[in-house]
Amino acid sequence: MSIRPVLVYDGDCAFCSRCVALAERRLRLRCAIVPWQRADLASLGVDRRRAEHEVLWITPPGVVYGGAEAVAKLLLSGGGAWAVAGALLRMPPIRWIAGGVYRVIADNRDRMPGGTPACALPAEHKLR
Repeated sequence: MSIRPVLVYDGDCAFCSRCVALAERRLRLRCAIVPWQRADLASLGVDRRRAEHEVLWITPPGVVYGGAEAVAKLLLSGGGAWAVAGALLRMPPIRWIAGGVYRVIADNRDRMPGGTPACALPAEHKLR
């Protein structure tokens, strides 16, 4: 297990990769960032299906946060105004709205700016 939190994202998705690159440029991140395709998912305590489904934030003790909650944790780790934004994302009702917005974006990431057909989620991962 890592001594720092780990952000796991879809490295095959151009939209996801661009979002991560933006976070790396704008935030003072105190975490490791790894595409799920290169991660030792078993040692992180997650399976491939979940990693394909959403971005993940994994704490050093092994607590896994996914989707909008993972984005909030990433922002919290960025400090300053980013941390305020992350804290707001964790508060009801913003948390509930953010979760829905995250899911819509994740399910349609191949249609987002910079997205490609490789960004599309497998059908079994889309809204149920």
